[in-house]
Amino acid sequence: MILSSKTYEIREDIYNKRHITVDIPSMYGSYHEMKFDALGLTFRIESLVNVLLEELVQTIDLSLITHVTIHEISEILTLFDRALKVDGIHSVEFERQQEFLSHSLEVRGFTFTQYLDIFKGFSLAVKNIINDYFNNVHEENLNRIITGIKRNQILPRYLPQDSAMDPEKITHRITEIFFRDQLVFSLGLQQLDWLLSRILNILFHQLNTLHPDQLRLLLLYDPSQTITTVDQRAKHLPGIIYIGNKGLNLVKLKRFGLPVPPGFIITTEAFRCRDIIEHYPPALQNFRGQIVHQISALEKMTGKTFGSAINPLLFSVRSGASISQPGMMDTLLNVGINEGIAEGLAARTGNAWFAWDNYRRFRQCYGMAVGLERDHFDAIISEFKKTLGIPFKKGFTGAQMQAVALAYKKSIADAGFPVLDDPMDQLYMTINSVFDSWESDKAKTYRKIMGISDDWGTAVTVQSMVFGNFSQQSGSGVIFTHNPRWSGDRVRLWGDFTVGNQGEDVVSGLVNTLPISVFQQEVEMRDTDITLETHFPEIYVGLKNWAIDLIEKKGWTPQEMEFTFESPAGRDLFILQSREMAMRERKKVLAFDPEDISSDRFLGHGIGVSGGAMAGRVVFTVEEIEQWRLIEPETSLILVRGDTVPDDIREIFAADGLLTARGGLTSHAAVVAHRLGKTCVVGCGNLICHEKEKQCEFNQRMLFSGDAISIDGLEGSVYQGLIRIREAS
Repeated sequence: MILSSKTYEIREDIYNKRHITVDIPSMYGSYHEMKFDALGLTFRIESLVNVLLEELVQTIDLSLITHVTIHEISEILTLFDRALKVDGIHSVEFERQQEFLSHSLEVRGFTFTQYLDIFKGFSLAVKNIINDYFNNVHEENLNRIITGIKRNQILPRYLPQDSAMDPEKITHRITEIFFRDQLVFSLGLQQLDWLLSRILNILFHQLNTLHPDQLRLLLLYDPSQTITTVDQRAKHLPGIIYIGNKGLNLVKLKRFGLPVPPGFIITTEAFRCRDIIEHYPPALQNFRGQIVHQISALEKMTGKTFGSAINPLLFSVRSGASISQPGMMDTLLNVGINEGIAEGLAARTGNAWFAWDNYRRFRQCYGMAVGLERDHFDAIISEFKKTLGIPFKKGFTGAQMQAVALAYKKSIADAGFPVLDDPMDQLYMTINSVFDSWESDKAKTYRKIMGISDDWGTAVTVQSMVFGNFSQQSGSGVIFTHNPRWSGDRVRLWGDFTVGNQGEDVVSGLVNTLPISVFQQEVEMRDTDITLETHFPEIYVGLKNWAIDLIEKKGWTPQEMEFTFESPAGRDLFILQSREMAMRERKKVLAFDPEDISSDRFLGHGIGVSGGAMAGRVVFTVEEIEQWRLIEPETSLILVRGDTVPDDIREIFAADGLLTARGGLTSHAAVVAHRLGKTCVVGCGNLICHEKEKQCEFNQRMLFSGDAISIDGLEGSVYQGLIRIREAS
């Protein structure tokens, strides 16, 4: 390779992947040697294998090295070992390190520093291979050859441009190029050396960056399991432990062809390894890169663009634990909106009220996530209603709703919290907020009460928004597929819905709701002639068909399904989530003695949620409950509220019964009260509650803390005083 001879030119041609023809001087003629063709083919195959090995190495994501990564590396190192042996290289040291690595993957608790030792061993084995099969074999002969040839006999590529370079430097240059070429053309050796160098660099970086506890967690982390799509088409569904009950059902519903808004699910793998994602930049970059990829896919599906003011894509961001905890964790809606996007949405839809209502809702979700109370925002909008003389927000103009939204934003800033306008910043913040809400007081209290482990963690579902607040011909609600009041196999829709609102209004219990069917309206004696069945028949039929298909054809248990419709047309109906019904257990209940009931004691009528007749004292706070437990431990205590949100879990658990002015059968508080076995009546329209003053009124008839009251959790009736109770027939 050094001498300027025909033999070495042939060798060079082989490396350059050309066919070999040996030309003998013209006086002797010429001939074609097949053995050289075979040799050329061998070298071309080796060159191709080297290219493939290099591409294979590139497929491994070495930005993070975890237990999963080491599995992949182990498989690739086995291929490299085979390549070396094909090239005549056999290393006992390399085989020993492979045995170390293979067995380490089967050992529990194998540590990061142990893996580092193994890969240092691999690197040493490769170094010794280079010495044993190249340097030690050729160095002495190479030096002897170099000293025995003249400068004009050396190929130009080996000669320096500096003609005055001394012989020692020339010898060093030739030796370096020669050994480099040997390694380049050796089967897989250079690629192996490069791979191991990268691995060691990353391992040392992780070792010097992370705490030992974080290193242990990193080994268990699998970045490929952190995000999955709702539109999952793989044969194997992600498990419920990874994507939660809500996520699993959404994926199944999407597979069944139901209109589930497109989205993706951040799994409990990300929750479990938050410490790594948040504190190790390569992990954070990997995680956010996956989110950006998912957003890009959603943009293609929806034809909308996240962060665009022209055709904006907005997200709902919801929790999703393996074991349902209704309303105990954060939900944030309309994520990705700012003032510019709200203006663009108003221009695109021609509906400024809708655009600014979305912005107002996002600001309230965000403000509550950073620590402000719901009452903070209720006070702002109530002041606007009072000043403008408009009792309901649906009566605001677009400009008035804009003023409310901007007042929300200003109040957040005035309270000392950062105001995020960048859509991506909003999305990252809301994802973290949902993760953080797993440790909220209400969530921990609920798990303690219900005996649920704190170790499950939550997934996060990110979906394209659909809008029940677009007009008075749109809406949201929750249906039960079966009558929650008595057991039965027949599908019969029951539940709550509202027009011109988003779904969170219904499940939060903050609005008065409407019944789903005429039958429900009659049974619950609702004071309304509006039902989903009569006023939105296509929506009702669509929901009923879904229920029949799931229950009767696919064998699902009775379900509780949240839905939104953007118009009265069935094509604009969407399902947001589905879970097993909690309210389907028939229990023996108590009833009021009819001889003790009189019209002058009747206070009002709401929606009976659970339990039967109960008589007891009115209370408004946990402190009052604790006082009465000491004074009259046998007396039932009934918590009275204007509305009851999941934050009130302690009060609901401590009381025996619950009575609210607003809310429906499917609100989170109602579901929780039922699960806790409490007698509950919600949506008592003529009840006005003054919690701070510890008093309430029914058509100007005042009741104070400690006063006697009786409620019927089956019929929804409310009476003054203690009414005698008997077992229902």
